[in-house]
Amino acid sequence: MSKVCQLTGKRPITGNNVSHSKRRTKRRFLPNLKKKRFYIPETDQWVQIKLSMSALRNINKMGIYAYLKKLETKGVDHGVKLGEPNKINW
Repeated sequence: MSKVCQLTGKRPITGNNVSHSKRRTKRRFLPNLKKKRFYIPETDQWVQIKLSMSALRNINKMGIYAYLKKLETKGVDHGVKLGEPNKINW
């Protein structure tokens, strides 16, 4: 399973463990990723996305549909097919 956020593109970075004697050994810093299911009421669909917790905070602030639309306008390929929103006729 790749350790890459589908929305932000965050991926592992490398660095050093530094001991008390200042000896350095290589290590990896992994992003905080979770798989999460979202319901998008505008398109009436469920999607499962692997995302970082910083992306989840943005979704909580903006809403899933608005956040995905914002990423589309920036040109980010998030892997979610968004159709036209369902029109509710009263």
